[in-house]
Amino acid sequence: MLKYPKGVSTNEGKNIEIGESECKALFSVNGMTCSACAASVEKAIKRLPGIRQAVVDVLNNRALVFFYPSFVNEEQIRETIEDVGFEAALIEDDNGEGSTQICRLQIKAMTCTTCANSVEASLLAVHGVKKAQVALATEEAEIQYDPKLVSYHELLEAMEDSGFEAILLSTGEDISKVHLKVDGVSSNHSWRMVESSLQALPGVGTVDMDETLRKISLSYKPEITGPRTFIEVIDSMGSGSFKAMIYPEERGKDSHKQEQIRQYYQSFVWSLIFTIPVFLTSMVFMYIPGIKHAFDTKVVKMLTVGELLRWILSTPVQFVIGWRFYTGSYKALRHGSANMDVLIALGTNAAYFYSVYTVLRAATSKHFEGTDFFETSAMLISFVLLGKYLEVLAKGKTSAAIAKLIDLAPETATLLTLDSNGNVLSEKEIDSRLIQKNDVLKVIPGSKVACDGIVAWGQSYVNESMITGESRPVPKRKGDVVIGGTVNQNGVLHVKATRVGSESALSQIVRLVESAQMAKAPVQKLADRISTFFVPLVIFLSVFTWLTWFLAGKFHSYPKSWIPSSMDSFELALQFGISVMVIACPCALGLATPTAVMVGTGIGASQGILIKGGQALETAHKVNCIVFDKTGTLTEGKPLVVSTRLLKQMVLRDFYELVAAAEVNSEHPLAKAVVEYAKKFKEDAENQLWPEARDFAAITGHGVKAIVQNKEILVGNKALMVDQGITVSIEAEELLAEAERMAQTGILVSIEGEVTGVIAISDPLKPTAHDVISILKSMNVKSIMVTGDNKGTADSIARQVGIDTVIAEAKPEQKAEKIKELQGEGYTVAMVGDGINDSPALVAADVGMAIGAGTDIAIEAADIVLMKSNLEDVIIAIDLSRKTFSRIRLNYVWALGYNVLGIPIAAGILFPSTKFRLPPWIAGAAMAASSVSVVLWSLLLKNYKRPNKLDNLEVRQIRVE
Repeated sequence: MLKYPKGVSTNEGKNIEIGESECKALFSVNGMTCSACAASVEKAIKRLPGIRQAVVDVLNNRALVFFYPSFVNEEQIRETIEDVGFEAALIEDDNGEGSTQICRLQIKAMTCTTCANSVEASLLAVHGVKKAQVALATEEAEIQYDPKLVSYHELLEAMEDSGFEAILLSTGEDISKVHLKVDGVSSNHSWRMVESSLQALPGVGTVDMDETLRKISLSYKPEITGPRTFIEVIDSMGSGSFKAMIYPEERGKDSHKQEQIRQYYQSFVWSLIFTIPVFLTSMVFMYIPGIKHAFDTKVVKMLTVGELLRWILSTPVQFVIGWRFYTGSYKALRHGSANMDVLIALGTNAAYFYSVYTVLRAATSKHFEGTDFFETSAMLISFVLLGKYLEVLAKGKTSAAIAKLIDLAPETATLLTLDSNGNVLSEKEIDSRLIQKNDVLKVIPGSKVACDGIVAWGQSYVNESMITGESRPVPKRKGDVVIGGTVNQNGVLHVKATRVGSESALSQIVRLVESAQMAKAPVQKLADRISTFFVPLVIFLSVFTWLTWFLAGKFHSYPKSWIPSSMDSFELALQFGISVMVIACPCALGLATPTAVMVGTGIGASQGILIKGGQALETAHKVNCIVFDKTGTLTEGKPLVVSTRLLKQMVLRDFYELVAAAEVNSEHPLAKAVVEYAKKFKEDAENQLWPEARDFAAITGHGVKAIVQNKEILVGNKALMVDQGITVSIEAEELLAEAERMAQTGILVSIEGEVTGVIAISDPLKPTAHDVISILKSMNVKSIMVTGDNKGTADSIARQVGIDTVIAEAKPEQKAEKIKELQGEGYTVAMVGDGINDSPALVAADVGMAIGAGTDIAIEAADIVLMKSNLEDVIIAIDLSRKTFSRIRLNYVWALGYNVLGIPIAAGILFPSTKFRLPPWIAGAAMAASSVSVVLWSLLLKNYKRPNKLDNLEVRQIRVE
């Protein structure tokens, strides 16, 4: 999360807001040998002021740094790296002026954290890539890149070169891009004619033709044109023989998941077909006298029928069905890393090739008697494939929240054709993907709203629970905003489309949730660090185990009775070594965090709480202090003028005409309340024009200033008047004090340097505010109110809700300063505000929560967006974060505990005392089960229930209403 640079006051840092250009520098760092080196470099860089992000790639000896040039420069960063003890040189610096696009890729064949880290490093090494995030749980990569320096085609090639197959899911261009399928076009001349006709349309950018697939891809400006226009143009050509439609969606992500599930299932079934006979001949038939004799029949010298049959049946399992483990190992080792595939390949090869050795010795010797382990390699591969199949099935369920959101969009819509007077001429059903901006759509009771828009006619109640989580239907009438994917309940509505396709609120929510599931939680770094040395350590332990048992047998350090009758000391040692190699599971560690984050963010989205990534989710569980804004957060945010007192002889209508002319230029809720009240004095209700305001200035946290009708008008608080040198009379002071006692906000109006009137504005408290503060206290969370309002009103509101600490008359930068003070005292601070004038404070806080965002979900400053205006969602967000992080902890305890306990048992630590030995195929089954169990444990989060205290609160709220 973006922070003000350390050592810089908020007054200096307040201009560092989302959207300000930042610099990027790439350094070569020589001398790093391990992840510990990379961590020390990263830590040193992040200690510098003005650093937004630092990524150190130990494999490619590079450090990528995002920073603010007003606080730090490339030379200071380079010197800092050298101070840590490494040689550093600037490779590239990029001032960030180029445009940025985002593309998402599906990455195949990633098996563990090591693979994900390798992919991320490969992407970051591509010139033009600004940021790359790789999620193992979703098998996706999200890349921010400069399209002037690199294209997504080159990113796909980079993935192929690194040994992983990549599928393009989406690019930044997709927002205004459509793919059409065209039938009936047979000649090159016809294709060129279609291309030129489309390019001639206003608002069309690029037109790409693929004659083989009969596919046309167009980029366009949605405010000017749209896909329906393109289809109409194509259909009108070729004497009606051309037919165009939206290109059938392949649903790349879903089809890939289904294909992956199908492949693992088929591989497992085929593996089982070959493995079951191998298992029966080695484990079952040997105990059945007649059958045992048949399989013990010699074929060549000491080679038996059973051994030959097991060799024949296990070979396709090892080299055909198990080929994926060889390719996975090769890709990992190519990048100087090792993953789970390496362990499986080594373990199964050891068992298989030792068995081949025994078979060949038996076929060439008259006296050799050995035991083969063909069943070990075959059963091991079978169990791993079963585990992977169950794992991908379970992982698919962790992203169910996104699938549900996507399914909310209706497939069709009813398009109305209107005459110049707004009367309906005709209506027809169209594909919802063909809706264009400014279309008028008919929404009947029980049907879904097809896109975001404004009600042009009719009134009804709309169920928005699937988008905002608000359970009660929301009344809609002419002029009200509706959200795509919501359900109309009882009246017919005519809706004018304002945001369509990927511009819609639903699409933005889906993108936000997808991005959240991509972002790594800081705790994930634990798994990343462990993964760097995990597999090499396991290989070392495996070899050490084999060697220890082998030497112990060679020098008769244990009784011969310990050795099973069917094997010798070498084979016993080999089994222990293989068991150690295959029982270790790096996958469970890699999945511990991302699967829980995926389910947690999905649950949040279904509750109307959009959590922007793992870091926000992790930090929220530590929150022990919440700073609340007053207006729109603790109060309803719908202030009303309740009284006006004039201190000079003046017509009230003229007074409000001057005040409204100044306030109409302000975005502050109190200003809007004043303007709304002033409209009552207008004789012409339709004509809402106000006199021109010259030299308008909004003084943040104080009020506004303007020249209206050649008179200087000031509207604001007492501090504004004092700053401008205007005397506030005793009468005005008394009126302000009276308003404050009644929890009202008093606004002073000065005309030509004299206080002329006092306007009292009331903003009622939210009914649940007091209960929410009380519940937070029971959760050991301190509540503070920071507001730009006067002290008297702020104190009155605070007493009503039960808040002890109040900071009043605070400017936005002072709110951020207070948050920094609290952080300095050791608090983990959350800021809850409306995301407009609270932006600096939302950025400064450890967790910024924007409340009541409705459809405006693109609040960059906030880490968590509460779609509803319900204050109790703050409690749900913190509680969900605590539950999710508790699950992550349990996942790590299980994943680490499994390896810590499993490896010694597989190494035979219990064998001397209990004679318990873990065969390699059982060790492999345990390894597969550990990954599946971590995913299933994360899936239990789907049963999340909000705190019981909130149910009682909701009952009281309904009673009040």
